[in-house]
Amino acid sequence: MKSLVVWFASGCAVLLGASVAAQAPPSVFDTSYAPPRLESGKPDLQGLWSNALVTPLERPADLADKEFLTEQEAREYQAKRVAAVNRDSRPDDAAADILLAYNDFWWDSGTSAVRTLRTSLIVDPPNGMLPPLLPAAQARKAARPKRSLEDPETFGLAERCLMGIFGASGGSLASPPMIPSDILPSLYKIVQNDTHVLIFTEWVHDARIVRLNGMHLPSSIRSWLGDSIGHYEGDTLVVDTTNFRKDTHYLDSGERLHVVERFTRVDPTTLRYRVTVEDPDTWATPWTAEWPFTATDVALFPVECHEGNYSMENMLKGARAEEQRAQTTRR
Repeated sequence: MKSLVVWFASGCAVLLGASVAAQAPPSVFDTSYAPPRLESGKPDLQGLWSNALVTPLERPADLADKEFLTEQEAREYQAKRVAAVNRDSRPDDAAADILLAYNDFWWDSGTSAVRTLRTSLIVDPPNGMLPPLLPAAQARKAARPKRSLEDPETFGLAERCLMGIFGASGGSLASPPMIPSDILPSLYKIVQNDTHVLIFTEWVHDARIVRLNGMHLPSSIRSWLGDSIGHYEGDTLVVDTTNFRKDTHYLDSGERLHVVERFTRVDPTTLRYRVTVEDPDTWATPWTAEWPFTATDVALFPVECHEGNYSMENMLKGARAEEQRAQTTRR
């Protein structure tokens, strides 16, 4: 059977055919595309973007030996993933319904896979998986305080409205690596000038400011989103981020987390995002992932987490009420 070379809008070439479907080449981008430019001549990356995708960060176990899908398999996988994350199926039990808190109207898990048809966002290691946590990282993770209704500071950062991401243990949608959320709307706004780039995310309105052609702050100065400096390599914006707080522990990382991001506009509606992550205190080897940001006309809205965060107070009050009820029952 002859193979068919299919070019997608992002400039990615994928070979389809019985003998090559699982052996597609790495991403290839159309170098003839000329991105719009600022007055300074630098590529214009500004606009509203979404990176919502059904492709997971790590390769699913049932696809362990399959790096790429065929086009038909991708359509079937997308349909299965969209159905799996549909949270709009409300149970008949009222108490269970309340516990679910939100239905599918509020979520944005994406409806399409990456155009390269990879089975994971991770491109290296070749198995599409995060490197195993080092023993020291496992011990650090185990030593973290366990969530307790006795102490609100043991709650997750997202529950406390400090950083807005769920399901990835710490971090923010704005902090690198900017992994698509399985739950939250992955919406961004990028603003540039000649000295800075602002990466703003809708969820909990986190804003990361990248200083161009700057130097990293002293290691004693640490922040929730890390310290980001950037420069251009041709038409690619390269952002280097260090100086994370230890309580961020994004994907169980430590204070020596180091992230290098590359943003390249590859067509009018697509940013190619490639990120390499290393942390000698967490993983024995670095890992690299890649996915697209797609232009959107969806407006970003304020997410005032603290303004409506009655749940924290109510959870603590509920725990105290349960304690009083238990004492009354014992009497």
